[in-house]
Amino acid sequence: MSTKLTQKRTLMVDSLALQLVLSAAKLSDLASSYLANALKEKGYKTINTSLLKFLSAMDCGENYGSEIARNLGVSRQMVAKTVKELCRTGYLEQHEGAGKQKIIVFTQTGEQLMADARQLLAELDNTLIKATNKKNLQTSINNLNGIHSVISELADQ
Repeated sequence: MSTKLTQKRTLMVDSLALQLVLSAAKLSDLASSYLANALKEKGYKTINTSLLKFLSAMDCGENYGSEIARNLGVSRQMVAKTVKELCRTGYLEQHEGAGKQKIIVFTQTGEQLMADARQLLAELDNTLIKATNKKNLQTSINNLNGIHSVISELADQ
């Protein structure tokens, strides 16, 4: 992105923060697509990037729709719809809980899906380490975590 004037003569300045945010979003999308495609090749035909994001917001034990909704920043209705779909495809199941709350847990197939996803990510680690070396990769992670902290503090003000 460069500093220039738009057609309406509005000055647009360079922003490393904007470049960082756009690059991080592209990287996230690319990694999610890679993982979803690799899982489809392993036989998880119904999996896609949005379902992976949903599943990654869950704990391995008991989960509740309200917690998942808070973690993802979506409505409880959206969670209920997605849980229903994931139950239908065999990755999740629901049990009666206290009051109206239902307990949401992974099935054996769902746990295997997540284990396979973790294995694929570990293999991706090896590829990234070969391309950049482990120290540079860890430095990048540390830098991103530091940037996250700074922006979190600014957002909380």
